[in-house]
Amino acid sequence: MTSEITSPATNTELLRAAFATFNTGDVDKCMAFTAHDLIMNLAELPEPRHGQQVWREGYEMMRNAFPDLRAHIEDIVAAGDRVALRLRFRGTHRGEFLGIPPTGHAIEYVSYEFYRVADGLIAEEWICSDMATLFRQLG
Repeated sequence: MTSEITSPATNTELLRAAFATFNTGDVDKCMAFTAHDLIMNLAELPEPRHGQQVWREGYEMMRNAFPDLRAHIEDIVAAGDRVALRLRFRGTHRGEFLGIPPTGHAIEYVSYEFYRVADGLIAEEWICSDMATLFRQLG
């Protein structure tokens, strides 16, 4: 089975659309942009995580903690099947986040994210978010 190859411009538009949908808070529509066997590589975890359900759980955890969370694309570059983004996330801490009770504080942090697109879907992601800045804002 071979993967459908899409252009860097098409892949860029896929990621723009995915983050526009992310910002609406509609998790089901977000899932439509991801491959069933999505691979997630998070800088703070030693091993990749796998599957749409795991992605959904992470999304819902963030959305519950920061219900108004928005991702702003500051840079986007694509080559081949890869898309790199520099994102700025902003929101308000209104729910528990990793054991930290809601503070009501506004948060803002940067994330460097890389994606691999296959068959018109996000197949793999590498996420390196500035979690130190996020946690400082919750203190």
